[in-house]
Amino acid sequence: MLASSQPAYVLHSRAYRESSALVDFLTPQGRLRAVLRGARGKAGSLARPFIPLEAEFRGRGELKNVGRLDPAGIPNLLVGEALFSGIYLNELLIRLLPAEVPHPAVFEHYAMTVLALAEGRALEPLLRSFEWRLLDELGYGFALNLDSEGHPIAQAGLYRLQTETGLVPVGHLQPGVFHGVELLAMAEADWTIPGALAAAKRLMRQALAPHLGGRPLVSRELFMTLKEPSRD
Repeated sequence: MLASSQPAYVLHSRAYRESSALVDFLTPQGRLRAVLRGARGKAGSLARPFIPLEAEFRGRGELKNVGRLDPAGIPNLLVGEALFSGIYLNELLIRLLPAEVPHPAVFEHYAMTVLALAEGRALEPLLRSFEWRLLDELGYGFALNLDSEGHPIAQAGLYRLQTETGLVPVGHLQPGVFHGVELLAMAEADWTIPGALAAAKRLMRQALAPHLGGRPLVSRELFMTLKEPSRD
């Protein structure tokens, strides 16, 4: 049996058998799935998202056992839109991050993003930064200041995304294209440029879509449902 202690966050937890939970964890060593026994006790109270943890995992197979679970910092209290944003990040990681493949940079960026969400910082820049970092770490990234041929993005140019190759220049305005000035603003994370944040959201959706297997994100649908105005 292997045992390792490492920092962790819970991404998702669900009941398993009589008194256990099946938990997806994010660690520097990647995404791990483990059985947490006695989930109705003290350990179960820790098996919630956004709490910094120190966890010990045992076992050689894909399904580990939680040997120890301790708090490792102040819980990040997310409420309102920040909470749904955190749930969205967790779902992205479950859907995109391969099991047991180390991604320490993703873990560190996740920890910083969750803390920033808890501190009430602006949501959209945090989400776009996380999506971009995740794509890059998984090998799906592309340049924002160069087109697919390696030429500099022109401020006045128009571009569309080809997920296999990157940004391709187009000759005229058409649905789904991006203005060069928006792409250059994204490259510098300069969200003062009008339209840059909205364009970044569209770009990240296009970039993520092929890797989500055609299945919609539950967190995104739930968030949109809750934002719909009441019709009473």
